[in-house]
This record gives sequence, C-alpha cells and structure tokens, in this order.
Amino acid sequence: MKILENLWQVGGAEYTTGEDAAVYLARFGEKAVLIDAGCGNAQEALFENISEVLPPEVKIEYLLLTHCHYDHTGGAEAVRNRYGCRIVAHELDAVYLENGDSTVTAADWYGARLKPFKIDHQIKAQEEIFQIGGDKLTAHFCPGHSPGSVVYVTQIDSNRILFGQDVHGPLEASFLSNRENYINSLKFMMGLNADILCEGHFGIYQGKEKVSRFIQSYL
Repeated sequence: MKILENLWQVGGAEYTTGEDAAVYLARFGEKAVLIDAGCGNAQEALFENISEVLPPEVKIEYLLLTHCHYDHTGGAEAVRNRYGCRIVAHELDAVYLENGDSTVTAADWYGARLKPFKIDHQIKAQEEIFQIGGDKLTAHFCPGHSPGSVVYVTQIDSNRILFGQDVHGPLEASFLSNRENYINSLKFMMGLNADILCEGHFGIYQGKEKVSRFIQSYL
C-alpha cells in the first residue's frame, strides 16, 4: 500500500499473513530501508510486495527493528539473506534476539521458537542518526513495551514520519515491560509532532491531530 511517494506498507495482516506486524519500506533515492520484518511465515509474499514497488537497482541498506518481538523480527534473517542489508536493533533488545529467547521475544505467544540471529549494528545511545543516501533517519530510544524499544523518524517531502510501531503496547511481565518507561516514551512521541504515524498493528494515522489523539489515548 502506497502511503506517500517513496513510502509503502509492504507487510502486515492484510499484505502478508495475520501474525505479522506491519512492515514499512521507505526509499531515499538509490537506497531504501525496511522497518521490521514480520514473523517470517510469508517471506515470499513480503518479497513480492517489495519487488512491486522497489526497482532492483535500489539497495535496501538497513532492516531497522523497532523491538525484539517475534511478529516484528522472526523474518529478519531471511530478509538479510535476500537483500544483504544490515540488521539494526537496540542493544537492550539485541541480546534476546542473539540468544534466541522465545519468552522475552514473545515467540511463545505464536507457538514458535525464535532462531538466534546476529544483530549487525546495536544502538547504544538515546538517539542515533543514520545516513540513507542523501537523507537521514533518526532512531530514538523509547523503552517500555520492551526493554530496548526504538522509534524511527524521518522526513519525506514535507511530512515528518514516525515509525512508532507498538504505540499501543501491551505491557506484559514476560516481555520485561516497564509501565513508567512506557508512559514517558508515549509523552516523548507526542513531542515529536509527527505528521504521519506508521503503527505496528493499528494502521497509519495522517495529520498531526490524529497522530496526537492516537498516542494520547494510551496515556
């Protein structure tokens, strides 16, 4: 689904399989990034969706993981194998992916086991900027839903895009969720003043007022 010129949703319940969280694709000239990878149960459908909108000469440089949960990360290794991209995650969630922890990553919820995989780049700071072609995308540490949850912000045309993913939570002891951190992260996201929110399970919100209202509803 085309959201804007150079921004698409290529995975998720309506586009790949019901277990998948949303997968977003953003193009920056001759480079592109994927935000999350789904659970890995419908890889060919995901690859076909990507090929429909992305010319073969455009390289997917990064797979940016928002957090460690299986519905966002189970397909990560297959994506890297297909496109040669680098997998990025926060260090506080990377440990559970590299160790194949099926409890903290919620793979257990899906009746699956997470196969351990390497994270190519671990975010360690509160904020990190990635250069994608001639543009930039900023990662912000927003813990709560998971210990190492991250949101990504970029500008496409005149629109400030927030890849907030699981704004809605949930908070769960087995995920090592933290309520205070989650609330602080929601407040931080509201302050980003995004024009478009790309959420993990509840769709795409366009317009500052709709974005703010959605985030506020979970406070």
